[in-house]
Amino acid sequence: MNNGKKGKKRFKNDFLLIGGLIISGGAVLVLALFNGHNGNSVEVRVDGEIQGIYSLSENQTIEINGTGGHNTLIIENGKALMKDADCPDQLCVRQGEISLKGQSIICLPHKVAAEITDADNSDFKSESDIDIIVK
Repeated sequence: MNNGKKGKKRFKNDFLLIGGLIISGGAVLVLALFNGHNGNSVEVRVDGEIQGIYSLSENQTIEINGTGGHNTLIIENGKALMKDADCPDQLCVRQGEISLKGQSIICLPHKVAAEITDADNSDFKSESDIDIIVK
């Protein structure tokens, strides 16, 4: 009989613990959704190197030649989406749209990452922007 009371108390404690974890997780989720703010650009990296920084305010299609494959990133209506990739698992395509600072789309087979940032692209210089190289 004493064993029955311990079992009920243990069940009650487990129920309280699980309920507390669910409430805490829900609170964190709500805070993350409402505190996230939209970024203004998407930074594209291939094998860790910045390939470009693109404004989210301009609708455009970016062709990315990753390590061993090709990806197509679409920027439309302030959101970025990996529309197409020739990788076998297509996980990057299934990640959906991103628009909040810190969100990213990653294609591991091609070593491509697209991350939402607040950076502007005025400081970014591509190879075509270089006037002269001094040795």
